[in-house]
Amino acid sequence: MDGMLSQEEINALLNGLGTDDEDIGGTEHLTDAEKDAIGEISNISMGTAATTLFSLVNQRVVITTPVVEYASWKEIANSYDKPCVFIQIYYQDGLDGNNILILKENDVKVITDLMMGGDGTNTDNELSELHLSAISEAMNQMMGSAATSVSSMLETRVVITPPTATKVDLDESVSGEDIADFLRGTFVKVSFNMVIGDLVDSVLMQLYPIEFAKELYREFMAVNSMESEIPPKPQSSRPKEEPRPAQAEKKIEQASPPTGNMPYNNIAGMMPNAMPYMNQQGPYMPPVQDVNIQPAQFAPFSQMAQHMVPPENIDLLMDVPLEVTVELGRTSKSIKDILDFAPGTIIELNRLAGEPIDVLVNGKFVAKGEVVVMEEAFGIRVTEITKQRQ
Repeated sequence: MDGMLSQEEINALLNGLGTDDEDIGGTEHLTDAEKDAIGEISNISMGTAATTLFSLVNQRVVITTPVVEYASWKEIANSYDKPCVFIQIYYQDGLDGNNILILKENDVKVITDLMMGGDGTNTDNELSELHLSAISEAMNQMMGSAATSVSSMLETRVVITPPTATKVDLDESVSGEDIADFLRGTFVKVSFNMVIGDLVDSVLMQLYPIEFAKELYREFMAVNSMESEIPPKPQSSRPKEEPRPAQAEKKIEQASPPTGNMPYNNIAGMMPNAMPYMNQQGPYMPPVQDVNIQPAQFAPFSQMAQHMVPPENIDLLMDVPLEVTVELGRTSKSIKDILDFAPGTIIELNRLAGEPIDVLVNGKFVAKGEVVVMEEAFGIRVTEITKQRQ
C-alpha cells in the first residue's frame, strides 16, 4: 500500500542505517569470520604499537582487546569528544588503502608532554602545531612497528607513509567527506581502551574502509590456507628397532659366569647397561690394580710470569686512523627550546671561560688542553694526559 514502509525499510531503520546506506549494505558488510580476522590483526598490531609508545613516554601503556563494529560519520560525531585529533595513515606498499586513528585532545596533550620530558600534567595550553607534529611522529613510530607486525603476519612487506594529524571539531559544519572519502557511508570501527600510567584512560578508535578490511581478511586467510596445505614432514625410512625377543633375554640371563681373568668391561661391552654378574660367591668385580698417586706440582706465579709470551709487535697498529674530538662543552635542551633556535641564539654551555677543554679519541676521554690559534686555524695545546687506569 502507498505510504507504508516495506519490511526491508523497517529493518534498516531499526538497525540505524536508513535507506540512504542501501548501496553499502548487503554483501558489502563483513561476515563474522571477517570481523574476527580484523580483530586479531588489530590486536597484534596494536600490541606492538603499545610497546613502541611505552619507549616514547616512559610510562606503562596498556591497549585492550579491540571491539570491531560498524559506524557512520554521524555516530562518530555525536559520540566522541569535541574537538579530537584525526591521524590518517596510508599504505605505500603491501596493502592498498588507508585507515584513520582518532585520539582525544587531552590524550594528545598528555602524550606530547611526556615525549618532551614533562610529567604529563601540562595540558592547559591550546592544541598547537607542535602538539600535532609530535603526535604525528609518535604515530609514525607506533604504526611503523604495527606495520612490521602485519608484514610478519601476512608474510608480505607492508610500508606506510608518514601519518598526518588534523584537529577536528566534529560539529555540524564538518563532513566526513572532507576528511576521507570512505567516511561518507558505513565503515568499520575498531575501538580500543588505552591506558597510559595514571594519566590516560580513554578510548582509541581506528576506522577502516569496508573494502580495505575485506582485503586484510583475504590476505590473512591466504597465508593461513597456505600454511594448512603444507604437507607433513616425511617420516624417516630408518626401520624401527624391533623389541628383543623374550627368549633372547632369557638366554642372556642364563649365560655362564666369566672365567679366568676376563675384565668386567668386556662383559659390559657385550651387554650394554648390564649389572655385575651375580653368582653364588656374590657380584663379580674387576681386580684392583696398584696405582701410584701423588700431589700435582705447580710452578709459582712469579716464575710463570717470567716465561710468559712477549706481547705482539704494536707497530702493526700504528697506521690505524682514530678520530680525535675536542669538546668545548655540553648542555641539554628540550624540544621546545630547540625549535625556538634562530640565527643569533646564544647557547650556554656547562664549562667556564678559560677552563681546560676535553680531548677525546674515538669517544674516550684521554687529555685536557687549551685552545690556541695556528695561523688561520684553531688548535689545542695538550696540558694534561689522563692516567692509564682512568
